[in-house]
Amino acid sequence: MNVQPDLEFIRSLKEAGGDTLKKCYQCATCSVTCPLSKDGSPFPRKEMIWSQWGLKEKLLADPDVFLCHQCGDCTTNCPRGAKPGDVLGAIRAYAYTFYGWPAPLAKLASSAKGLPMLIGIPVVVIFIMWMISGAMHIPTSEQFADHGYQQFFGHWGFKWYAKNIFFIVLIMVPSLGLGLFSAYKGITKMWKTMAENEGVSTEYRPSAVQFVKEFLWPSLIEIVNHDRFKECTDNRDRVRGHQPLMLAFIGLFIVTCWSLLKNDVIGLIWPSWHGPMLLMDPFKILANVSAVALLFGIAVLWSNRKKAEKEQDTKATFYDWFLIWEITAVGVTGLGAELLRWAGAPTLGYIVYFLHLVSIMMLFLYLPYTKLAHLIYRTTAYSFEKYRESAFAKK
Repeated sequence: MNVQPDLEFIRSLKEAGGDTLKKCYQCATCSVTCPLSKDGSPFPRKEMIWSQWGLKEKLLADPDVFLCHQCGDCTTNCPRGAKPGDVLGAIRAYAYTFYGWPAPLAKLASSAKGLPMLIGIPVVVIFIMWMISGAMHIPTSEQFADHGYQQFFGHWGFKWYAKNIFFIVLIMVPSLGLGLFSAYKGITKMWKTMAENEGVSTEYRPSAVQFVKEFLWPSLIEIVNHDRFKECTDNRDRVRGHQPLMLAFIGLFIVTCWSLLKNDVIGLIWPSWHGPMLLMDPFKILANVSAVALLFGIAVLWSNRKKAEKEQDTKATFYDWFLIWEITAVGVTGLGAELLRWAGAPTLGYIVYFLHLVSIMMLFLYLPYTKLAHLIYRTTAYSFEKYRESAFAKK
């Protein structure tokens, strides 16, 4: 076998946390330990071999890389301290940049060097939109009590569509649209690459309904339940962080949809529905519970990460910390803005709300390039794992 190692790829793995790669001497302890490893597929041993050889194409086409939950069982039991879990995490970080579109934005989000620009882009966009809206002023305490942040971008006489919502949609929809389009291009390329690598047949394909019913939906259920996470032994505490965080995002999504429906559909018919939700409103309660769950989940992940760096000598990487910082910013500024509204502090409230909008735009815009991308790529890998075992994939 003629091996042509990709040295640049190996260097990237080392920079993203896979610097212990060369310590591996192929004892297979990791494959014996890993609860996800199967007979005939020595995971993650084969990935460690391919990484040492610099076989980028093999790794980027390997769904097993994305099925890894980095629970730490393999790292804890490795007699050489090679940390296979960290190596696989570094491979995924490289994959998100490799599959990312547009390439310059994906590259920008891959290291701390791009952090000023990553923050600067949303700050400038939202600040310019605030200027264009003509609403760059702090409301009185009375206005703040009546409207909260619903007139942050001003108010106009056109009752069928609020000016504030118009500007928020103008900012957030393109940001999320670009993120989702990039994710679609990435997983499409990834699926094609995996199918070619596995020799999957393309003669018969399921309909969209069949694909969702037989492959996608079961994968989503498995992910929401954290079934594979619970098979891990060394670091099961991560489930305490990941699951409430995921459920918090689902809860906040529901609240956002209801808020839009309440203010921009129902509120057009009954104007009394306009305005901030009351404290005891069921959706307000869901919003607050979700916010607390989000902060609890990210606190657990933050603690686990610091513990791993201290006790396991895990390398601190931008790839791991950027998402933790980002979600923390969303939770803290969101809850902070609400508390400041209750406290009747419009000046500080508007500043914090501005930062909240910035953090949300960052979450949307950089979705496919940060660690959050594993939600999309791992779901794709789950679905592909089921698909390659089906009759559709057999030649």
